[in-house]
Amino acid sequence: MKQIIKTVVILSLLVFVGIEILTESKSILEAVNFSFSIWKDNVFPSLFPFFVLSELFINYGFIELLGEIFRPFMNKVFKTKGVGAFALFMSLISGFPSSAKYIRELNQKNLINENEASKLLMFTHFSNPLFILGTISLLFLNNKDVGLLILICHYLGNFIIGIIFRNYYPSNEANNKISIKKVLQDISQKRVKDKRSFGEIMTSALLNSINTLILILGVVTMFLVITTIIDNNINLNSFHQSILNGFIEMTQGLKYVSLQEVPLKLKCILSTMIISFGGLSVHMQIIGILSDTKIKYLPFLTARVIHAVISSFLVFFLFDLWMNFL
Repeated sequence: MKQIIKTVVILSLLVFVGIEILTESKSILEAVNFSFSIWKDNVFPSLFPFFVLSELFINYGFIELLGEIFRPFMNKVFKTKGVGAFALFMSLISGFPSSAKYIRELNQKNLINENEASKLLMFTHFSNPLFILGTISLLFLNNKDVGLLILICHYLGNFIIGIIFRNYYPSNEANNKISIKKVLQDISQKRVKDKRSFGEIMTSALLNSINTLILILGVVTMFLVITTIIDNNINLNSFHQSILNGFIEMTQGLKYVSLQEVPLKLKCILSTMIISFGGLSVHMQIIGILSDTKIKYLPFLTARVIHAVISSFLVFFLFDLWMNFL
């Protein structure tokens, strides 16, 4: 009986969405065009080079080298394996949802197990720094001074989460002396065993990266359509609507928050909260990337809620001091 009810509810929702697409075609098309614009102008240029580069790094042993160098740091601070430094640093410069792709690749190469991957996913949720410093601070908030504050609080919140959950599936990796020579020997042996040419590895990296980016485009478009349908049918004031949209599709919500007639401090707090949570659209992108793995989503969701609270409180307490200092 429950399955029948579930099927009826899903079919009803699909019929409702279909009717909305037909009757509100103008606003739906605007949402689709906006999603493609986001993907073309922000997502693809910022993620594609890093996706390709990450696959090349993995195939040529850079992860093992980086992991060996930063093994003491990762072990001591976060109690994770050294190879986790690759996902951490690459995510810092490329932004979400890239962390899910890097962690998935580490897991598929058997460099980390599912539990270690779930833990690593919790504190590697970084927004692209250029998105915060450029799009949010300059284009949306029209204030270059607040961009760096949002960036610092967002990043700091992630590191705090990593420390809070350091004892969640702690790594048992031996903390012996760093040996770069041994790692380089292992990398060389690995390359000898891999019979693929550089061209084959590059082709694989390009195809995998494009497939992931197309998945991201589809999810962004779907959630922008959903937020448009919600806006057309739920009578909320513009302030509450902007917050709701932000927790569903991040970029659209951030844009609407910036247009509200509220103090700049509140705009920064809400923007930081939305970025740190990521929006359900980003969550669905991550679920899609990890769909063929056993990496857990619930720890990631828990971390995002905590991250949103911590980072927004940091902005609340530091905003006046920051603005007076500048």
